[in-house]
This record gives sequence, structure tokens and C-alpha cells, in this order.
Amino acid sequence: MWRCALPPLLRYPTVDELSARAAALVARHPRDARLRKVGTSRAGTPMWLLSVGHGTRQALVVAGPHANEPVGGGTVLRLAERALADPALTEGADATWNLLLCLDPDGLRRNEGWLHGPYTLGRHFRNFFRPGFLEQPEWLPDGADAAALPETRALLDVQDELRPFLQCSLHGVDVGGGFVELTHDLPGLARRVAQHAARLGIPRELGPYDTLYWPVLGPAVFRIPPPRRGDLAAAITEAAVESTWYHPYRYGTVTAIVEAPMWGVPAVEDNSPPTDAAAVLRAISRTLRHDTGRLERLYTRIRPHVAAAPDAARLLAPVDDYLLVCPGIADSWDPDVDSAGSHPLPPLSDAHLAALRISGRRLALRTAGLLHQLVTAAGADPAGALPELDRLLDEWCADYHDSCGARWIPVARQVEYQARVVQTVFELAGRHARVRSRSSESGWGSQTAVPMHLE
Repeated sequence: MWRCALPPLLRYPTVDELSARAAALVARHPRDARLRKVGTSRAGTPMWLLSVGHGTRQALVVAGPHANEPVGGGTVLRLAERALADPALTEGADATWNLLLCLDPDGLRRNEGWLHGPYTLGRHFRNFFRPGFLEQPEWLPDGADAAALPETRALLDVQDELRPFLQCSLHGVDVGGGFVELTHDLPGLARRVAQHAARLGIPRELGPYDTLYWPVLGPAVFRIPPPRRGDLAAAITEAAVESTWYHPYRYGTVTAIVEAPMWGVPAVEDNSPPTDAAAVLRAISRTLRHDTGRLERLYTRIRPHVAAAPDAARLLAPVDDYLLVCPGIADSWDPDVDSAGSHPLPPLSDAHLAALRISGRRLALRTAGLLHQLVTAAGADPAGALPELDRLLDEWCADYHDSCGARWIPVARQVEYQARVVQTVFELAGRHARVRSRSSESGWGSQTAVPMHLE
């Protein structure tokens, strides 16, 4: 049975709330749970690992790998409660659950303008933050040995210490459906994911943009291809670049990326053959080029007035990234463009086309939201761009809601879905584990937990 001692989460926890709730949980269970600091973010925020159980087989669950995906914070708290309440998850499995509360705490703080709601698309994208690709902690553009971000180094160190039999990275889809990506096949997972999704009313994304060129292991379950060194465009169009997902592969670790949606779209699980895929692809590509052109013109007007503002570089970096890759992405989808050397598109279903349409609009909305924040933070709008940005944000959010049918999924259901999928992956990976993981931590359970907000 799926039971939890905590009341259902009605909103996403902030960095400080995660810290306080984890510390309170350890204070209630000092023999079986422990917190330890495993790193410090660029802004000086402690990075905390909450461990439950005394088993020799280590499971590692990473929350908050992307700053704008807060569902994982609630999920790790739920998993900790369940591991403490159900000995089958710890003693019975000879397992210890190691729960990294947030991989990018600085980025999560920048999203606090929308974390507590009201949960509307407009509020979300006007307060959205996600750093540029080079500042995302899971990505290893120059390999693990050259990883420069302290958050990345902290995660790599934990992976090398624990050598976990399982690693789960908890991600969130803003608009779309749930899906799972794996480094190893886990037979039976797709069927179990379908059951969890059906019981909780979560649409499954059968053709997510992230996995367009990846092997399909089952409905909404995909195999992550071996990594290769990739440039910026490859990171967003193919995603098979070096990352912390594959770093513990040498230990036999099964890694699962568990995606849970915030706004669900039923069309992403429609596996019907399209009537005219080429016409839909042309329309999606044309829309992305048109939207990118509007944003580039706005950016040209805005940038001279905001570039010198405090902290503008953190917002400008992702804007530059999005505007750089959007034209190439539009070309890669357009059946009339012969992109030499690019991958030909695989056979597409209506689910694929819905996901591509959502993805193109997502890139435009994120860019518009970041530009809106730049102008707002500057305290003045000499370029007169704010009214136009507001119109674009309202128009594109309305398209998600009215044309795509995007509907908000309560936080409690997002968390429950993700926690159930993680527990299922834990069960299946345990049957296929080939290695004995470890922990070098000494003095288990002998120290008093320190509330993290007081440290």
C-alpha cells in the first residue's frame, strides 16, 4: 500500500522549507535517518543529503537538477517518510535511501516567485528561471574530470562514494506528460508506469522531444543512448551528451530520469498515426521561426538598457542560448529543409507532433519570460518592450490552455506519481543489480541532526 505520514503537499517546498522539513524528520527518527552536508552551491547554500536506513545497497535520488522543476523536493520528502515507515524498503531490501534535497538550490531560489502559487501558466513563465546550459549541474560538457560547478562536483563525489545500484534524477515537465528515461532496461516498468499514471490522472508522454532519437523500451519509457561530447545545439536537440546520468555507469548503476508534469496535455499520449505529419511539422517550424524573430527584435531593443543591470548576466545567458538554438531546431523539424548531417526524423505519431508543438512554444515562452524579468528588474522600460512581452506571454499561455488543453495537476498528485514511479524503479532495479554499493560515511546515526536553516 502507498501510505505516508506527512499530509499531502499542497504546494512546492522552497529551499528553506526543504531544509526545515528534512531536519524535523531526522529529529523524529534519529536512529534511522541522518543529514549530512555534501557540498556548497556557488552562492554558499549548503547541499544536504538525507539518508534513511542502514543497508549496504545504496539508492541515490537527486531532486532539483533543473532549477524550474521543483516537484522532486516534495518527492524526496515523501520517499523518506515511506522508507522510515516501511521496513521492506530498507531492512528488507538491505538498502539505504540517499536523498539529495536539491542539486541547484540557487536556481530554485530564483523560482520562488511562483512556487507557492497561484499556479497559472502566466505566473509560472513570468517568474521562470533556468540557468544557461553551461550552468546546469547535471551536464558535463568537458567530462567529469573538468567539471567546474561546485554543485556538479558534489554530485560526482557522492556517486563515487556510494557506487549506488540505483540513481533516480527527479525532473518536472512544465506542460505535457510523464515519462521515464533509463540507462538499463527494466522489464515491466512501462506497464507499472501506465498503472500509476491511470490511477492518478497523469498523461503519459509517448513521444517526448527529449527522446526523439532514442530507443523505445515501452510506452513512455526510453533508453538513454551512450553519451558523447556535444556542443550546445546537441545538448538541446539530441541530449545524448556527457552527464552525471552516465557517470556511475561504471559501477553497474541503473540510472532513471523520472519526469512528472505540472500541466497535463492529453494529446501527448495519443499514439494515432497523423493524417498529414509533414503539414503539421511545417506549421510547427514556421511558428517557431516566427516567434523567434519577434523575440530577437525585442531582445535587440532591450539589451542595451539591461546588460549593465546587477545580475543581468544570469538571465541573459539562457536567453542567448535559446535564441541561438531555435533556428536550428526549427530547421530540424521542417520536412522542406535539407539539414546535411542531421538525423532524419523517425516515424511520428500524433503524440510526437503534440510534443513538438509544445516544445517549440516552450522555448518561446521561456525566452519571453526571462526578457520580461530583465526589464522588470531594471526598474524602467525605455525601449517600451514590456507591453509587447505581456501580450506575447498572455497569447502563448492561452494557446497552451485553450488549444493544447493544458490543465494544472495538483502538487500532491505530481509528487505521488513521481514517488510511485521511483519506488517501482527501486524494486525492479534491485532485481537486476550487479554490484554491491557502499558508503564511506562513518559514525552512522551517532550525531545530532542540525536544522539546516540554522546551520
